[in-house]
Amino acid sequence: CHERLWHPGVGGERIHLSGAVFDGLGNPVSDALLELWQADAHGRYLHPLDQRSGPHDETFYGFGRAATDEHGRYAFDTIKPGRVPGPAGVLQAPHLNLILLARGLLLHLFTRVYFPEDAELGQDPILSLVDPARRATLLARGPTTADGMTEYAFDVRLQGKDETVFFEV
Repeated sequence: CHERLWHPGVGGERIHLSGAVFDGLGNPVSDALLELWQADAHGRYLHPLDQRSGPHDETFYGFGRAATDEHGRYAFDTIKPGRVPGPAGVLQAPHLNLILLARGLLLHLFTRVYFPEDAELGQDPILSLVDPARRATLLARGPTTADGMTEYAFDVRLQGKDETVFFEV
């Protein structure tokens, strides 16, 4: 239930993201699979379609999978991503793309994890599409520091009160 997305020597701020997945009744989902996709610290994706110029960190995967345990918990060790261009080339706030698969879901669910301390949140073109009353469901809790890493928490709620915002992709 724990995945690391980088090789030793990776550039950028190392972070630990952990949380749990809950169903509509607040029960943990013990058989979910989460995929995390993200840019490196320079804002570049390790993907052939990312043809932008500029630095790229070859020691960073940018993709990982973690299954939930019997308590619905998951964890990733990654880095804080750089900003990437969004619609009309407007830079997005640093974020993680999180894809969820679980029993009872006919389609993948797509969400994002934003960092609450980032000044760029107010200008993010995707976050601005979300009802202001629901934006908090996309913000990680934290940061805290432990063992030399910055730690964030992010729970996914599939339904009910404080349901996580999911995007149509």
